Amino acid sequence: MELFWYRRDLRAADNVGLAAASGAGDDPDRGPAAPVFVFDPNVLDHASDVRVRRLLDGLAALRDDYRERGSDLLVARGDPETVLPRLAAALDADRVVWNRDYSGLARERDAGVRRALDAVDVAREAHHDAVLHDPDAIRTNAGDPYSVYSYYWKKWTDREKADPAPVPTEAGLADTDRLADAADAVDGADASGAVADGGEAATLGAAVGDLPTPADLGFAEPDAAVGPAGTEAARERLDDFLDEAVFAYEAERDYPAREATSRLSAFFKYGEIGVREAYAATEEAMAEAESDSRPEDAPEQVEEFQQQLAWREFYTQVLFHNPEVVSENYKEYEEGIEWRDDPEEIAAWKRGETGYPIVDAGMRQLREEAFMHNRVRMIVASFLTKDLLADWRHGYDHFREHLADHDTANDNGGWQWAASTGTDAQPYFRIFNPMTQGERYDPDAEYITEYVPELRGLDADLIHEWHELSPTQRANAAPEYPSPIVDHSERREAALAMYKRARGEDPDD
Repeated sequence: MELFWYRRDLRAADNVGLAAASGAGDDPDRGPAAPVFVFDPNVLDHASDVRVRRLLDGLAALRDDYRERGSDLLVARGDPETVLPRLAAALDADRVVWNRDYSGLARERDAGVRRALDAVDVAREAHHDAVLHDPDAIRTNAGDPYSVYSYYWKKWTDREKADPAPVPTEAGLADTDRLADAADAVDGADASGAVADGGEAATLGAAVGDLPTPADLGFAEPDAAVGPAGTEAARERLDDFLDEAVFAYEAERDYPAREATSRLSAFFKYGEIGVREAYAATEEAMAEAESDSRPEDAPEQVEEFQQQLAWREFYTQVLFHNPEVVSENYKEYEEGIEWRDDPEEIAAWKRGETGYPIVDAGMRQLREEAFMHNRVRMIVASFLTKDLLADWRHGYDHFREHLADHDTANDNGGWQWAASTGTDAQPYFRIFNPMTQGERYDPDAEYITEYVPELRGLDADLIHEWHELSPTQRANAAPEYPSPIVDHSERREAALAMYKRARGEDPDD
């Protein structure tokens, strides 16, 4: 018997650690595997209503998948350093197996679990699974981690990619009776009065397939619709995308009103589809693109999507080698940046009431759907940091609270790119004009009017000229929609001066 510890890899297919633990990997004599998920209070401290809801939906889909395979999901609550040794003992497990996670918090947690298992002489084993290439695998010729994406991409695309991991057989999974006995044993240990160092119960119970509610975990049901979850939904979404949209990906992906992106980010965040499986599917699409049935540039369109997988891994290796970037600038300025941080302006940005239609549409989509189109993410991030002159951390924290697909590495990389503080970031002097961005990428204002009902019925040109209208014109056109809270031209000049001062330069030059 082996215990497989789930974290951000909520799937049975293309799961490297699970395949090894169940005997589906290189050693068929291993297994069966007992699948376990632990609600860790230290991780929940960094969670949000939206992400807890999305996590529970993903776990429900995973549990149902196991039930179809004649097994189930063992669910526990508490510190993994305490829970996992107890479960291993209750299962008489030969080892505990998991897939590596690369954030600083995850690495600290895993180090504690390793020590706890060593203390009770339980073997443990960690696998590379979350990304195609280990964060240490692609380095410069000098041996340093890459800080420029284009150079990283060249090596990433040339490296051989592993095939999807095999799926466990039913015989390779623990039966429900064994799981139930283990859950009873752990609950019995809790009832005996064992406590953690802080004096509280070390676990709050273990059960087979019984998932808590958000309220049980101290969270509320979110107002946003978090979307579908699970491997089946992920595969359906990937298949639909690769069937048609991917062949126009580069040309269409920046237009938020069009169904031109994969919408796979949440599935990747929770590991509901394996990256090897997804990459293999893009290779099949590439082969199709090279046939006579597709436009001449179709292979380049597929490669552009593959670059998004590489971006994900680039930011993962940045975080792995620089865990401090979660709260600190990757790129430090000589004099430091004097952020303006006006509370009322930041609050208006969060509400989607800045008077800049494309910005407000994005912020309202975030609130309604726990998602935002990627081009719009760049626009709203630029607006916060360059128009409102607000510290990127305000935006990162807001996204972390409201995005179902929040990923520490990707979100941090994106925010620091927009703020010109990150690796391979947008130069400080390139500042998005929110009105130009709206006119270019939502010319008919379809996206804007979907999320900003106050502007419905107005001509698109009038919406894109909102900043130029007089107060009377605005009041007549859309009295419930606010006037711009800042003047973009003035704030652009202020942003340039702010960054020049941070660089130790004369802002008047």
